[in-house]
Amino acid sequence: MIASIQYNSKTFKIDLSKPLDISIPLRAAKSNVNAWYIDEPKIEPVVNGDWIASVEKGAAVNFNNIFFNPHAHGTHTECIGHITREFHSINENLKQFFFTAEVISVAPEKYMKDAVISRKQIEVLLKGISPQALVIRTLPNMKDKKKRQYSETNWTYLLEEAMVFIRESGIKHLLIDLPSVDREHDGGKLLSHKAFWNFDGKRRMDCTITEFIYVPNRVKDGSYILNLQIASFENDATPSKPVLYKILKE
Repeated sequence: MIASIQYNSKTFKIDLSKPLDISIPLRAAKSNVNAWYIDEPKIEPVVNGDWIASVEKGAAVNFNNIFFNPHAHGTHTECIGHITREFHSINENLKQFFFTAEVISVAPEKYMKDAVISRKQIEVLLKGISPQALVIRTLPNMKDKKKRQYSETNWTYLLEEAMVFIRESGIKHLLIDLPSVDREHDGGKLLSHKAFWNFDGKRRMDCTITEFIYVPNRVKDGSYILNLQIASFENDATPSKPVLYKILKE
């Protein structure tokens, strides 16, 4: 099915039958991707006395409880409420779901004892364009990103200068294949989160950060349409399913 998306008086055509899913599924297993020093997710049937809510155990239906943390256990989208004293819900702040998007692949630079993404790298790769959403794939891009245990690994992060550039470029939605845009241990500074949302200025309430994506190598760098699907959680963050669509040539 061919659909048309309009943005800034331009019309983009996409084939809805060919989605490129860049989310990581959530599994009740120790091999589920993980960060922030907590146990793996749990998916288990409700137990009420002798009744176990599993067809395999004799029930008429499967009726599971799911225990997980959106920030630690998979692809999630967060709003400014992640770092504010006041409550802000991703469900209330994200009201549009289709965006122009640019996929870029970045090989992190060495910075002291860290691996980082710098302003210069983002600036060079964007080549002067300003999409609504930016999708960052870090290199090397191995499939084990979908089950990596990130706690105490000092993962790659974005320098504050890179995030200021992203904000000043007008990009409203950032997606990245890491547990966080900030350093694992930063003393609570959250420099990149704060720079993205312009925390100390006019805050960008309708802007989002999506972490823990996985962009397969078959998805080439370039321009796409992004469908950012979220669950309707009244929370700072929600599990999400970002899907890319190739832009069809006229």
